[in-house]
Amino acid sequence: MRFESTYPSQRSPVLADNMVATSQPLAAQAGLDALARGGNAVDAALAAAITLTVVEPTGNGVGSDAFAIVHDGDGLTGLNASGRSPAAWTPQRFAGYERMPLRGWESVTTPGAVSAWTSLSERFGALPFAALFERAVTYAEGGFAVSPIIAALWAKGARELRDQPGFAEAFLPEGRPPGAGERFRNPALARTLRRIAETRGEAFYRGELAERMEQAARDHGAALRADDLAAHRPQWQDTIAVPYNGIRAHELPPNGQGIAALIALGILERTELREVGPETTAGLHLQIEAMKLGLADAHAHVGEPETMTVTADDLLDPAYLDARAAAIDRRRAGDPGHGQPRPGGTVYLTTADDSGRMVSFIQSNYLGFGSGVVVPETGISLQGRGGGFSLTPGHANQVGPGKRPFHTIIPGFLTAADHRPLAGYGVMGGPMQAQGHVQMVIRLADLAQEPQAACDAPRWQVLGGRSVAVEPAVPESVRAGLAGLGHEITADAQDAAFGFGGAQIIYRLGDGYAAGSDPRKDGQAAGF
Repeated sequence: MRFESTYPSQRSPVLADNMVATSQPLAAQAGLDALARGGNAVDAALAAAITLTVVEPTGNGVGSDAFAIVHDGDGLTGLNASGRSPAAWTPQRFAGYERMPLRGWESVTTPGAVSAWTSLSERFGALPFAALFERAVTYAEGGFAVSPIIAALWAKGARELRDQPGFAEAFLPEGRPPGAGERFRNPALARTLRRIAETRGEAFYRGELAERMEQAARDHGAALRADDLAAHRPQWQDTIAVPYNGIRAHELPPNGQGIAALIALGILERTELREVGPETTAGLHLQIEAMKLGLADAHAHVGEPETMTVTADDLLDPAYLDARAAAIDRRRAGDPGHGQPRPGGTVYLTTADDSGRMVSFIQSNYLGFGSGVVVPETGISLQGRGGGFSLTPGHANQVGPGKRPFHTIIPGFLTAADHRPLAGYGVMGGPMQAQGHVQMVIRLADLAQEPQAACDAPRWQVLGGRSVAVEPAVPESVRAGLAGLGHEITADAQDAAFGFGGAQIIYRLGDGYAAGSDPRKDGQAAGF
């Protein structure tokens, strides 16, 4: 049986009082089951996220980092569960490197996702913590049929990572990646998930799983230690936000790149975008140029807040955004010299319940399968977030001991002017995330599109310099117009495997919700 997508299709938005939207249908159903059993939107998000570590290992795992924005019915709360570098990661350790490693043990930082699960459940959850793991354990033990897009990403990852420690044992049964429709089992991961559930994460950060991770690191001359794991603490945060067309767009503050999206939206709010139209040549030119400026600022300034020489408030100051908007040349493409975006490898999900709670949640191993390292007999695939550090002396994001790196993964949220929750949204795929957030906000706020239409619509992606990737569905006249302004137009995204990203959106209606799930992924929006 062939699983290739042969014919164009159109999805309808899903309308319901309780909602889950994820990049893999089995995970969406796990979240929906949590809601049906009396759980709330946070329980649904966690059940889906935990299940995704099993059914979408190409984008995340137990060794991931995670971030969340939660509206609990009264207000917004953010959680930064990104991990820090090992204590032994001095700049001298990487002397002689031209850039930080992206794969292998020298890219591994402390995983934070498990701490996100425990913290969110403890503060907001209604279901027993162990109940959130049931679907995930069932799929890890009994197996699941691999979905088509994930199968293609699996095959791509295998070509690069089969020689990384533990990878083949965990992910290449019979010496090859599973194809679409084939059943995959991960009993080692099932055992690990059970221990995390039984101990509320203690075994992962201060018990036998932490000891196994340290031993595997020692076996390969790596720096991660049980003390690094035990020292990990997630951080509750307020969101940062900018006003845009009568609403407010929210992101989490640095160390993530969400501020790049807010800078771009703040710039666009000061332009004639709505007058010229977001889908015209002039409108796309403004969006692209604003995004270049946002990325330039993020790559130049963002790191651990304690090491940044400017603050998030400085970068979002109205006077500063006025100046950045004035820097856009309406007649020519610019090149502000921002850093080159890197490929992605992430899962994003959003949930909502009939009590008004909404969750925007993201977790990732980075670059698809992360470091490629899997801890023996545990199924723990470790992230490669150390690749997000800079080697530039004095940079806020320079690698150092106990630091959180610049992060690509970002959850987004919209509220009304009176602070009512409007939407949880995200666009997974490293180079597309901040750029995708900007495009989703414009489609929801300026064009008043329903969530599925916003997911389906063609996208653009700033690649570096004056180079811009544009999906083929953008009209030829608009592409020609952009080229005439000096944009170097291509149809090829930064990384072919992750393309133009994958969006999930839940939008609050007057009564109930509307949701969309990106056809570029295997995902599903579901509700009741």
